[in-house]
Amino acid sequence: MKKLFTITTVLAAFLMLGSLSAQSRYVAQDSWAFGFGFTYPRYISINDAVVQSSNFYGGNISIQRNFSEHVGVRFKAAFNHVEATYHAAPKIGELVTNDMFTGDFDLLYYFVPCEPWSPYLLIGSGANYHKPQNALSPSLDQEWNFVAQLNIGAGMEVRIGTDWRIKGEVAYHSMWNSQIDGNFGPSNGLFGGTANDTWVNGDIGLLYYFGKGEPSKLCELYTGIEAVDYDKIEEIVRRYQTLPTEVDYNRIEDIVKKYSKKAVEEKWALVGVNFDFNKATLKPEAYPILDHAAEILLSHPDIKVEIVGHTDQIGSDKYNDKLSLQRAETVKKYLIAKGVDASRITTVGKGKRELLFKEKDPVSRYYNRRIEFRVK
Repeated sequence: MKKLFTITTVLAAFLMLGSLSAQSRYVAQDSWAFGFGFTYPRYISINDAVVQSSNFYGGNISIQRNFSEHVGVRFKAAFNHVEATYHAAPKIGELVTNDMFTGDFDLLYYFVPCEPWSPYLLIGSGANYHKPQNALSPSLDQEWNFVAQLNIGAGMEVRIGTDWRIKGEVAYHSMWNSQIDGNFGPSNGLFGGTANDTWVNGDIGLLYYFGKGEPSKLCELYTGIEAVDYDKIEEIVRRYQTLPTEVDYNRIEDIVKKYSKKAVEEKWALVGVNFDFNKATLKPEAYPILDHAAEILLSHPDIKVEIVGHTDQIGSDKYNDKLSLQRAETVKKYLIAKGVDASRITTVGKGKRELLFKEKDPVSRYYNRRIEFRVK
């Protein structure tokens, strides 16, 4: 057991170090997660037996569906080995062992999903398939038995990367009957209180989030409010003034005319062609800028350009590289539709590797989500 725990700890440390540079507060509005880990089970209330052995161990795997930042459901399958010593005749002092296979369906509620440390509660039910060895009741000895159980618990997820979490959890299980220790006892059904057998488990493991939906607006708002530097925002707005609440086409025309003269320079920034967060669709204010860019390319048929897409700092390198390339491809399609020969245009996505601003406030990130032309 100690060796398994050591392996888990080393693996978690490796993942933490490997993804430290990619640490982010990214949370999806909905997602799927796969989990695995080790379990320490323990009897709590059983009949005519006492818990004296320390030989308890187990493991689990799970699949989880989060419907929102706060609410999810999970199916968990586990194996647990538990032991106890009888203090009833005719097996006083004898050891009863039990192998349990469980399948549980639980509802999860996360209190602060946008934090790196996210506690949660769980409630649910499941099935317990167990086989006592050296049971006090002969009809239960070395026989597989099936019983339902009620689950209540709490846990914590600790973010160690964009997609990975360490999970710790404690759950309390109340059985539908009173015989998992191999001895028949009084029972009052699933909600029978102290008459039923009960047991508890502590889990430690890892969760991998995949199949993510749209980035969380709740957490995006939370992060933005926390990081706002109003002086910095005011300074950027004064310098660039390209984030209008309404499209000012006259102003855009002035910007285009200013930069049109620099079309043959090595690097040609399309000031005003920016994107909403996690989007690759053109905004209305980008159309006149791209129209003028198309006119310049059509009037200079010898120019070939590379369209370079960029993202802001949020998200993994792999995801941002893909998104920035999609933005470049969107601009390419628009220029082709305006008559520019496709053979003159190549595209590349730089992701978040060439940021204009390292700050994470909303305005700085908006300017980072941009398009540039590079003359070839």
